[in-house]
Amino acid sequence: MDARLEPFEIKMQKSLKNLEDEFGAIRAGRANPHVLDKIKVDYYGTPTPIQSVANVNVPEPRMIQIQPWEKSMVKEIERAILTSELGINPTNDGTVIRLVFPELTEDRRKELAKDIKKKGENAKVAIRNIRRDANDSFKKLAKEDVSKDEIKDLEDDAQKMTDKYIVQVEKAVEAKTKEILTV
Repeated sequence: MDARLEPFEIKMQKSLKNLEDEFGAIRAGRANPHVLDKIKVDYYGTPTPIQSVANVNVPEPRMIQIQPWEKSMVKEIERAILTSELGINPTNDGTVIRLVFPELTEDRRKELAKDIKKKGENAKVAIRNIRRDANDSFKKLAKEDVSKDEIKDLEDDAQKMTDKYIVQVEKAVEAKTKEILTV
């Protein structure tokens, strides 16, 4: 691969990784510790991920158990979960916080499937924008005595790379939609 394409491929990889991270935060009726990834808790004045102040595990398919390393963190973690967009009320026994995930309704599954599709479209747009930026940078190479054929080859390679990442986004969307719609 041409070194001039590399920075654009790295950006496309980041777009795909970002989409996968967003999908990890969408809950599918099963407990997935990644739904906590974006929730930060106030740890001595510093916003800190829950996984950095507690032991997080999944003892049952629809339950996440959070055991803070410091007892004083139970209330902080509980508050962070309540103020998040998770939509689950935590229960605690003073030392352990439990999140019980309800079974998803059919309507909620369809709503999540639409949301997944939308996130996938946004990722495709981001990838196409990266291709446009790449093509713009290649056009500027014409001023540096780079042949039109070479520029055309770079643009073709950028298109092939774009197509590859668009297919990966579509596969990720398809897999996550199937996971959500499977009862």
